[in-house]
Amino acid sequence: MYRRLIFALSLLALAAPAPAQLRADEMAYELRRPDEMGMTAKKDAPSHNVGSPHGDAVRPALSKDVLTVPDSIPTNARVAPLLETNGLIAPSGRPDVVGAFRFICQPGQVSYDDPIVFPGQPGKSHLHQWYGNTAANASSTYESLRTTGESTCVNILNRSAYWMPAMLDGKGHVVRPDFVSIYYKRPPANDPICQRTAKACVDLPRGLRMVFGHDVMTGRPATGGTHFDCNGEGATSGHFQTITEAAKGCPPGARLGAIISAPSCWDGKRLDSPNHRDHIADISYGSWGYPKCPATHPYIIPAFTMGAWYSVDRERADSWYLSSDEMPGMDRMPAGSTFHADWFGAWDDDILAKWTANCIDKLLSCNAGNLGNGSQMRQSGSFSWTTAQRLVPIPKRPGSTAP
Repeated sequence: MYRRLIFALSLLALAAPAPAQLRADEMAYELRRPDEMGMTAKKDAPSHNVGSPHGDAVRPALSKDVLTVPDSIPTNARVAPLLETNGLIAPSGRPDVVGAFRFICQPGQVSYDDPIVFPGQPGKSHLHQWYGNTAANASSTYESLRTTGESTCVNILNRSAYWMPAMLDGKGHVVRPDFVSIYYKRPPANDPICQRTAKACVDLPRGLRMVFGHDVMTGRPATGGTHFDCNGEGATSGHFQTITEAAKGCPPGARLGAIISAPSCWDGKRLDSPNHRDHIADISYGSWGYPKCPATHPYIIPAFTMGAWYSVDRERADSWYLSSDEMPGMDRMPAGSTFHADWFGAWDDDILAKWTANCIDKLLSCNAGNLGNGSQMRQSGSFSWTTAQRLVPIPKRPGSTAP
């Protein structure tokens, strides 16, 4: 019974850290369930009938199922210099019942592109902050991600693209995060929990992509889990529904966090679906009384959590909001209530297999790109816990004369 409880808590309610402490290897947070989002429009905000300055230029349309797994594409650079052998084996993750693989990303480009929702349509999306592949844009495919671009997530062995709505300060700037903590977790494949919760625990399929969090496209219940937090001296830490709520207890010198977790159940067939969500589902409780994947999504994949952390200056964060809070035909939504994220997987096959086999399937607690086998991903370029360009002017949308 105790082990089952630990498993349930690991998947649905991850413990929050102490308010005044930031751990370098992981940010762990309780997930907000979809039915707790409770988002309503702000009635006194201006209406945007054909888009907004920073939201989508047009409404997104449904696409098609993607069923064909792309061919493997090896990293087009020498792999050896991208790894360092230090002989350090990650510690056991017990008493947790999920293995973990963690790393830190730095902020990348900012653009009005989205290769999942608006493929091949540059400038049509709301403004995004990217992490990972530095060449990701509206035309990105699995092949282009695997063969072009550097990476802000350690190095090019992870050319996956991660993106979320840009954080805006309400004064003409994009607020870029200092860093983003990302961690993947899943029970080991040989754990009986895998057969109890689903049909099996499997690796991330090559070329998988998804959108999760608030459903901007259809307005259906959110998937995954989201919340905002504050961490640092004088901060009030918690699980806040909006940026405004988190900002009240986030003084200058602290960091405001935007935390989002992806669903972990996969249908085993599709790499994408028309609304970019239906091929992935949340683990939930039903009449059976324990965490379980829907029968339509019988495979557990290593689901990941992203935590973007933004320094708060003397102007505070009271006026901050997300670019997606301004959408076509809608009043301005409460700040942060449309929080969601996109992901297009483009890991090096061999590296993904290593951290899955070692960190996940051996139930290890791997940090800083440690692969669980005595080696780890080598950080490319310089690394800093504070971004050099915290505030940047909101860029003009392509084809527009104004931001």
